[in-house]
Amino acid sequence: MKTLLNIKNIIAVLMISGLAFNCSNDDDMNTVTPMPTEPDFSGLYVQQDQMGRPAVNTVFGSSASKDMYNITPPSQQGAAFQSMFQTNLMALSPAYANPGDANALGLDAATFTGLLATDVLNLSLDGTTTFYDGTNVLTGRALADDVITVELLLIFGGEDFSENPTLSNDNVDANDKPFLASFPYLASAW
Repeated sequence: MKTLLNIKNIIAVLMISGLAFNCSNDDDMNTVTPMPTEPDFSGLYVQQDQMGRPAVNTVFGSSASKDMYNITPPSQQGAAFQSMFQTNLMALSPAYANPGDANALGLDAATFTGLLATDVLNLSLDGTTTFYDGTNVLTGRALADDVITVELLLIFGGEDFSENPTLSNDNVDANDKPFLASFPYLASAW
């Protein structure tokens, strides 16, 4: 039920965002349609994609499983996809070549892929919100967080981030344009 409410909240935000940002200057009709006081959530909604942790499904999911992963509820993803993610991690990363190898979080391949297979964005309600800041890890995600480099470090960097340095950085250190200091925070369009 909680997931359904979260999905409804997300859909409401997307609907309102779509109305606010997709208005045209074509006002020749001079017809104003009032917005309902409550959004209408009747009907059937189907999830199409997930991106709590970007690139995880792209890297560790097989091409045949990507769509199924995207529509699987996070509570069921670990059981359904952890084994495949672990097999692909161990084949891909030399940092997990030996039994007992772990990443900088101290997670072995099975534990790490169990975390990755459940595509949720963890959030600290009483601490720093960041994907990784040197101390806090996976406590949320700020716009400027270098999510892909953090994921590469956890996949290839080994116990202290020093293994496989050429594989552990995407070398994209900033957004194309600066983020705004106030809402909506996203950089302005080009």
